[in-house]
Amino acid sequence: MECLFCKIINREIPADIVYEDEHVLAFNDIDPKAPTHQLIIPKQHIATLNDIDPEHLAVVGRLQYTAARLAKEQGFAEDGYRVVMNCNGMGGQTVYHIHMHLMGGRQFTWPAG
Repeated sequence: MECLFCKIINREIPADIVYEDEHVLAFNDIDPKAPTHQLIIPKQHIATLNDIDPEHLAVVGRLQYTAARLAKEQGFAEDGYRVVMNCNGMGGQTVYHIHMHLMGGRQFTWPAG
């Protein structure tokens, strides 16, 4: 499989992992857009948000739970943070394995770019 994130999950490519359980993996983004910028991915390959089926609902919920847990553990939950999931090219998705960006440690503005 040529998926970059699957290669990280399989330890074929190194990553600065900050959290792992049997369903998800979280690691620091190599091109951070905030003081804290981590990617949270399911270990199961799901290409885009459009590919989520009912059997994926638990793991997608686990991504959200993990983001909130990491924000609390890292001390920026109370100040606020942003979570983002992009879908397909026009949505800004560049790796076709669903993932959530967890960003904190600075003021975010709206609308997002």
